[in-house]
Amino acid sequence: MAIKSFQGKRSSTPQEEKVPMLVSDYMSTKLITFKEEQPIEDAIDVLIKQKISGGPVVNKKNELVGIISEGDCIKQISESRYYNSPTAKNNTVGKAMVKEVETIDGNMNILDAANKFLESRRRRFPIVENGKLVGQISQKDVLIAAMKLKGNTWK
Repeated sequence: MAIKSFQGKRSSTPQEEKVPMLVSDYMSTKLITFKEEQPIEDAIDVLIKQKISGGPVVNKKNELVGIISEGDCIKQISESRYYNSPTAKNNTVGKAMVKEVETIDGNMNILDAANKFLESRRRRFPIVENGKLVGQISQKDVLIAAMKLKGNTWK
């Protein structure tokens, strides 16, 4: 005697929901930016008050010209304190920032971005389109993306 199934008619297999996996889907677009001519002490104040570890430096056309970090600021303070002198008034973000900034493409896969973070040992990458700063991706953004992927695709 044959066994009958009492489950009823089976519908087609459920489609897995596609999870966005591009850098542009997880990058921050509301950025705190700095200007080259900004005094370094103002930048330090912003870093402390906003609880951030660095940020992009842009010109008047919103073109990326550098990146400033806590480490860059500490270096400026350390040098002035070493010589027991106050931070010079002409110490600006432009003098302390890193000018050669590595960027990544907003269309890059988020997992490729994770590998780039591991290879470069950086905490953030700016995203530039048509010469203009459009966003920034941080290691935390990659972790957020990984947790969303885990919930939908990992067993």
